[in-house]
Parts: sequence; C-alpha cells; structure tokens
Amino acid sequence: MDKYTVLLVDDEEEVIQVIMKKIDWEELGLSVIGYASNGVKALELVEEFQPDIVMTDIKMPYMDGMELSQQIKREFPATKILIFTGFDEFEYAKEAVHLEVEEYILKPVNAAELKEVFIQVKNKLDQEISEKRSVEVLQRYYMESLPVLRANFYSTLIEGRIQENELPKYLQDYQIAFAGPLFCCLVIHTSSRQVPEGMNPLLLDTSVRKQAEERLGEKWRAKSFSYLGNTVMIVQFEEEWQVADLTDECDRFCRYARRMIGAVVTVGVGKVCRDVLELAKSYIGAREAVSYRAIYGASRAVNIREIDPQETAGGNPTDDTRLGELFKRICLGSEQEVREAADRYLAKNSFPAQSLQGHQIAIMELVSGLYRFSANHDISMEAFGKRVDDLYRTFLDLEPEALRERLIDICLSLHEQMIRARSMSTQSFVTKAKEYVQTHYFEAELSLDTVCRELGVSNSYFSTVFKKEVGKSFIGYLTEYRMEQALRLLLETNDKSYTIAKSVGYTDPNYFSYVFKRQFGVSPSKYRTEYTGSER
Repeated sequence: MDKYTVLLVDDEEEVIQVIMKKIDWEELGLSVIGYASNGVKALELVEEFQPDIVMTDIKMPYMDGMELSQQIKREFPATKILIFTGFDEFEYAKEAVHLEVEEYILKPVNAAELKEVFIQVKNKLDQEISEKRSVEVLQRYYMESLPVLRANFYSTLIEGRIQENELPKYLQDYQIAFAGPLFCCLVIHTSSRQVPEGMNPLLLDTSVRKQAEERLGEKWRAKSFSYLGNTVMIVQFEEEWQVADLTDECDRFCRYARRMIGAVVTVGVGKVCRDVLELAKSYIGAREAVSYRAIYGASRAVNIREIDPQETAGGNPTDDTRLGELFKRICLGSEQEVREAADRYLAKNSFPAQSLQGHQIAIMELVSGLYRFSANHDISMEAFGKRVDDLYRTFLDLEPEALRERLIDICLSLHEQMIRARSMSTQSFVTKAKEYVQTHYFEAELSLDTVCRELGVSNSYFSTVFKKEVGKSFIGYLTEYRMEQALRLLLETNDKSYTIAKSVGYTDPNYFSYVFKRQFGVSPSKYRTEYTGSER
C-alpha cells in the first residue's frame, strides 16, 4: 500500500514547519504532499492531489477552516479532516462534530498527542481499504446483487426487446419504479488488465459495482446490473442540464475507485431520453463512449453527447452490419488499425464473391454503408463520388487489389476527417470559453461551473480539453486574464486597488492583493509606484 497523503493548512507557516519537523511521517506511513496558507489555496490543492488527510486551522483569510471542511466533505467525502485551532469555543467544536471531522485539536500542538491522532486516522483508513478489498466482503457484495429476474429484465430492456404493451406488467411483477421523467444509461467498465496484485478481477469488478451503487445510486435513483462484463446503471433525473453534473460525479467516482480500491474504471454516459423504451439507444451511446478511452484515457467519465454529438441523434446505424468493426477503427483507431480492419473486412466477405450476384450485393452493402457513415458524421464523400451509384459502379470495375487500395484510401480519408472534426469541435468551445472570460471576467461569480453551464458540457470533459489545448487549467487562465486587466488599470487609471479589485472580479481586496503578489511578486501599490513613479 502506498503512503497516505497529508495536506497541512494554516496561515502561520511557522506552525506548519514545526508540525512537519515534529512528526516522523515515514515511520507513520504518511507523506506530506504540501501545505497552504489559506482555504482557497488548500481547496485548489485538494482538487489537484485529493489527499487522504487534511489538517486545517479554523481562522484563516479568504476561506476559513469550517468552510474548507464543508467543501471537502461535499466533494471528497472519503477525505479525513483534522481541525486544529487556538480558539477553544464550543460552537466550533459542535460544527466540527456535525462535519464528521476525525479530531478537534487545540494549539499549541503536543507532538506525542498529534502522533497518536495520525496513528488513529491511518488505522481507520487501513480498515476502510481492508474492508473494501476483503475477499470475504466482496463475495458477500456479490451475493447481494439484484435478483436475477430484475437483472434479466434490465438486460432485455437495453437490448430493445421489451414491447410497449409488455412494459407495465414487467414493472408491476418485478416491483420496479421508473419515475423519471428523464433517463440515461451508464456503462461502468473496469479494466481486467490493470488489477491490484493478488486481487481476483471478478471480485474487483464487484467491488466497483458496490461502490458505484453507494456513491451514485440514491442521488440518481439508479438501477444497476451486470451486462456483458460491465456494470450498467439506468439513472433518472429531472432536468436535462443535470447530465453535466452526472458526468462530473461519474468522473470523480473513477478517480475515487483508482485511489481506494486500485481499479481502473471508465464510465460511458449515454444519451438522455424521456421514454424507458428508448434506453436501448442510450445504452448504445454509453457503450460507444467507453470505447473512446482509447483517445481520452481511462479512469474518467466520457459523455457521448460531448465527444460525438452525431451519435446521440440516431444511435449507431451500422451496428447490425458487418461493417461495424471497420467503422469503429475509423473513429478510434490508428492509420495502421484502419488498414488492418479494411483487410479483415475484405477477407471476411471474400471479395470478389464466388458469384457475380453475390459480389454485386456485397459491393452495394459496402458503398451504402460508407455513405451512411459519412452522412451520420457530417463528412463529405464527394471526392469519391457525388452519388452512391457512382462509387458503386467504380467498385464493380476494380480488380481485387485495386478495390483494396481504393477502400483503404476512402477509410483513411474518413479517419482523417473524423480527427479534424473532433479537433475543430474542441477548439471551438475552447475559443468560446476564452471569449466568455473576456466579456465576463469582471463578474465575481464567474467560475468553471459558470462556463460549463454556458457551453453545456461537464466540468471534467471541459477541464481535460481546455488544459490540453491551452496548456493551463481554466482557473489558471481566468486568473492570468484578470491580472492582465488589473495591470492595465493600475497603469492607465488613478483607481484605488480596492476599486480595481472589484473591476476584475474580486470582492475581497485583500485576496486580490494576495493573488496579484503571487502572480507578479509585488503588491499592486508597489507595482504602480515602480512603473509610474507615483502611488496615485
């Protein structure tokens, strides 16, 4: 087991330094990943590193320890919190108990007592992880799976084999409630190749399912079951915009599963639907979203609407044809994989066919499939024939090797256009996000959530793409842009620092000065004096 990580938070750096020196972290099996002087900076570090333990003072600038603890418990409930302060007040203690903190410690900190506290917290973490990884517990979880009849019904439902007139009887007989009004399928895929040493993959998958039920089940009124080696969840919610919140929560779950039980999990989020009988299409989208881990990486949630908007419009029209594997490689594979898939398709379908009629039918299926694929992904086929029958006649006249070369050319062209379309799509909303910052940077409430709601995407997907395209996080970009505007106002106006702070979106002038100094190394007033020769 890796060392548990600790984050120390106190506005008095000397206190932190004393604590770091007094404790033998190596001996305790702990590692200090860093420290922060205020709650805002601490929350940034928590979001980035997700420490196992946070030890925080109460009284700090910008965000106190209580507010920090509340946010940590809301977003990262597995994190253990220790509160230490010089303020021996009962109300603080009561609130700390309400927040389910591990310990309430008074300054000055006694090294022996503090060591004992960390030992107790570490033992509790050990016990929690041991329970989650215990074979006996996992076997019990497995036996507590949903009844077979319900699981069979859910499987049949996402296969699209439930008739409308049959649905009410199934729901009544199996006592299943689908209140909706909106529904969505999640496919939770646990890697069977990246498994903790000594762990049975089947039991690991069961543990992931159990944790998903605990963390997602109640809020999203989820129905979960195993299907084709994955966990599938049918979730329900009220408003369509909530699917972005769902995606972010699934993304946090993937990181939680990696940390707590060593599982590499990808969650595919399908299309939103209003009818239970449309869940078959939602499942197809969720399953396809999981496949995109080859592009976006595992241990994260992937929303099919965000990465492939065309997919939500009409499902996958080629799933029932022999072209499905070829088109999948065009979407997700490398150039070499596209070539190999085209070769396999031609070999599998024995081009040319044994009879002229069979050859003509096979060519017709291939050409119509290519045009259908291009139409569903808004890709032009004009370079290969403006009409279906033009390409059909061309293919009929080709010798086997020439047919192979022509098909590979077309597939590689479609592959390149898919990559270009994805790139343009991500660049488009990154540009829109930058434009939004430029026109709203002065609004104090502007945040990652604000921009994601405006663009209609989840925080997790937006953050990944924005950092990849821009080279920094959205919050980092927003801060830098606000500081650039602050510099301009310092040099071009006579406004006081507190007025400039408000003009660039900071309600707290002290925090504005703190951020400015962190960015430029000097306070706003000193910067103005150095560059203009006047404090104005």
